[in-house]
Amino acid sequence: MKALESLQSMAGISLKEFTLKALLSAAAVFVICFIAITVILKIIDHIHKRSKLDNTVKSFVRSAIKTGLWIIAAIMVATALNIPTPSLVALLSVAGLALSLSFQGILANLFSGMTILTTKPFTAGDFVEINGAAGTVTEVLLFYTTMITVDNKTIYIPNKQVADAKIINYSRQKNRRVDLTFNVDYEIPTDTVKQALADAVKSDGRILEEPAPFIGLLSYKESSIEYVIRAWAKQEDYWDVHFSLNEKVRALFNERGVEMTYNHLNVHIIDKQSEK
Repeated sequence: MKALESLQSMAGISLKEFTLKALLSAAAVFVICFIAITVILKIIDHIHKRSKLDNTVKSFVRSAIKTGLWIIAAIMVATALNIPTPSLVALLSVAGLALSLSFQGILANLFSGMTILTTKPFTAGDFVEINGAAGTVTEVLLFYTTMITVDNKTIYIPNKQVADAKIINYSRQKNRRVDLTFNVDYEIPTDTVKQALADAVKSDGRILEEPAPFIGLLSYKESSIEYVIRAWAKQEDYWDVHFSLNEKVRALFNERGVEMTYNHLNVHIIDKQSEK
């Protein structure tokens, strides 16, 4: 109670000022503001449907307008409660001191959001990786960016972290290269392996002819030879081609007697008694 009285004395507000009439008036103002904000946001959504603006810009503008409208509504409700303007300013000053550090973070996220919209490292619908989190961007709001992961989780990342992070955009380019490597036994002729890989590539009509696919011997491992396929596909076909090629190569290797191998250790046991 002492803390409340102290705050009231600092702001110059008395609980006696909050009469039943003032409370009813404030409630009416709040309801009217709520209805007005809902209608205005619906109008904005209708305008956005016809607009050619990018979806990320639309969500940011809507979020900014919504925040501004609620700030105006809060001031109107405070006025209906007969809170004097100097008292309201005093309250905001006291609250501002307590929330100064948080407010710095809010401003940083706000300006970072504007930076994202200006530089456009991604747009709504792009599949991106930000700070190790990968997903499809759905919105860029005033203070955070939202993404949906492939397993349908929603991630909220503060705009400041997004602006400072390394962003990998997988959707920006039309085509994407599929890189696959296969470790094959040393005994298998190189021509046999490369022909099997080439046939696997030819069997998939989603692989682009330009740029032309590349098949080659990549490196010599301790117990195997590593071969590589580098083939281009449309962005939307990337994962389907990736999985399909893996399955096709395995089937062709089994059909043609190509043995895939892995690192292994040969152990030789010496019988000392037999040496005597």
